[in-house]
Amino acid sequence: MGLKKELIFSSNNEVKVSIQDHFWSSYIDLVRNVVIPYQWQALNDEIEGAEPSHAIKNFQIAAGLEEGEHYGMVFQDSDVAKWMEAVGYLLAKESDYELEALADCVIDVIAAAQQPDGYLNTYYTVKEPDKRWSNLCECHELYCAGHMIEAAVAYFLGTGKRKLLDVVIRLADYIDTVFGPEPHQIQGYDGHQEIELALVKLYRVTGNERYLKLSTYFLEQRGQGDFYLDEYEKRGRSTFWPAINVIHDKKYSQTHVPIREQHSAEGHAVRAVYMATGIADVAIESKDQSLVETCQRLWNNIVNKRMYITGGIGSMAYGESFSLDYDLPNDTVYAETCASIGLIFFAQRMLQIAPKSEYADVLERALYNTVIAGMSKDGKHFFYVNPLEVWPEACGINHNYEHVKPERQGWFGCACCPPNIARLLASLDQYMYTIQDNRLYTHLYIGGDAELIVGGQSVTLHQSSNLPWEGRVHFTVRTTNSVTFTLALRVPDWSQGAELKINGQPVDWKEAIDNGYACIHREWLPNDEVEWVLCMPVLRMKGHPLLRESIGKVAIQRGPLVYCLEEADNGKQLHQLRLQASTEAIVTMNPELLGGIGTLQIPGLRDCNEQWGDALYKPNEEFMQEPIMATFIPYFAWANRGLGEMSVWVRD
Repeated sequence: MGLKKELIFSSNNEVKVSIQDHFWSSYIDLVRNVVIPYQWQALNDEIEGAEPSHAIKNFQIAAGLEEGEHYGMVFQDSDVAKWMEAVGYLLAKESDYELEALADCVIDVIAAAQQPDGYLNTYYTVKEPDKRWSNLCECHELYCAGHMIEAAVAYFLGTGKRKLLDVVIRLADYIDTVFGPEPHQIQGYDGHQEIELALVKLYRVTGNERYLKLSTYFLEQRGQGDFYLDEYEKRGRSTFWPAINVIHDKKYSQTHVPIREQHSAEGHAVRAVYMATGIADVAIESKDQSLVETCQRLWNNIVNKRMYITGGIGSMAYGESFSLDYDLPNDTVYAETCASIGLIFFAQRMLQIAPKSEYADVLERALYNTVIAGMSKDGKHFFYVNPLEVWPEACGINHNYEHVKPERQGWFGCACCPPNIARLLASLDQYMYTIQDNRLYTHLYIGGDAELIVGGQSVTLHQSSNLPWEGRVHFTVRTTNSVTFTLALRVPDWSQGAELKINGQPVDWKEAIDNGYACIHREWLPNDEVEWVLCMPVLRMKGHPLLRESIGKVAIQRGPLVYCLEEADNGKQLHQLRLQASTEAIVTMNPELLGGIGTLQIPGLRDCNEQWGDALYKPNEEFMQEPIMATFIPYFAWANRGLGEMSVWVRD
């Protein structure tokens, strides 16, 4: 069945964006100047005190350039691939001879590690060469292949060099001979989804429909029969991850039912949203309405029942997984950084299927909160888990909090998150706009220049933005002749109103709302000015009545930012704080605090325990309270001032 008109694919291919933004440019510069060099050191085991990686050496050993044993996770190759992908995005924006030369040397090693038949995986090449494809459920061969494909596409588009692209074409062609419906092929699929969306990227850059067909096969095969159990029996019932029952728990890897019958986000959160992204990619290319409906069902379940207010997903440490609807504990939460990045991927594809502001709202929420909270302000420390409430003393004693780190880490044995942050921020320009017919949709308000073709006409749109601290956004239309198109401005869910002026004249935009966008259609003249001022009140956000953990509490949000209490500003025992009703917040910009952040001061009360005594419980006792001024900082900025308590939700 073909897509309805409103679901016609819209592409970013006609938009070239250069970001110059007071907030985001510093992050992109941090990735270029600090994160990429730091992660290169990490991949080469050069950071004292950090978890060793050995990832580059694994490739050197597989290539015959070094001697030794494979070290690290079975998916260690993917860390190198994500680093390469981020480098590709950076080189697309700005030439860097030394970085490009370094990347070319890495590509030479990767190419040398590729086997004559096209196979590429250092773990199996070095450690178990006779056991290829014997444990797809647990061992990430297709996952690593997918990340290398994404790296190759990004590097080719960024530099024009195709050596790595040729490597992954050989790899994908080889995989296509191994998997498929024929009797001599493996009729299976990956344990950790990633190859699906990567193959679509390879299809788009090469035009070879073989890759789109293979991606579709992997998705459609999922949940058919008992493939994981069958391969488990064939290898003598050996298991790679005995602590997690990934083979028998079909929901963990989203194999409990075929994809078109899935109605809720289940199992490992990153796998679930990577799968959803792959489904959306195939739906875009095939215009398959059934796949679109699958995406919409999964989206609605995640966003309406299983997502934290910070855009974090995956509430359960066991299996890094979704649990059940409305189960969103704040202190034992998992909310892996990679899961929120995967949610952003999914949101981007949903915007391409149908530009609706709800998708961009979630993309923005995850980006401004969980994703950048996953990296310290120095670019050298990272969160894997993103809690909404932290009591540091309990983290070291109560085993229920073993996964929660109250301070960011220098690196991880499983280091998927740091390079994932780098590749997302390096490609942030790809998430700002989409074009559909003669409409230009603005999804994110980030400063910079966008060169685009809309309605067959060439336009440069200059944007300047004061977000996330102020709601003032300004556009200048730069074109040599008059151009007729629709500028679709997102009305964010956090805005309580907006004012629009074109060339200084007020415009009533409320009659032009379509799916959450103010759609201004007109003949644009050279240097037309658009002023879009979004109201940014301090919001006391409440959770659904079925959310047990947030009942009777509020979370503070202003603009796209969720705020939190931190011990550095409010002292210990944050659980004793409550906000006073009907009080105004004081909004302050602090240029000297953590590189310049906005803070909020809200009058509150603190329960006092000085006169309580030693009894653990008392009947009918009233707490004494003292008035305080509670200070809130953006959630993304927490844990940059030493060890201390933190809480997003506060009693109201």
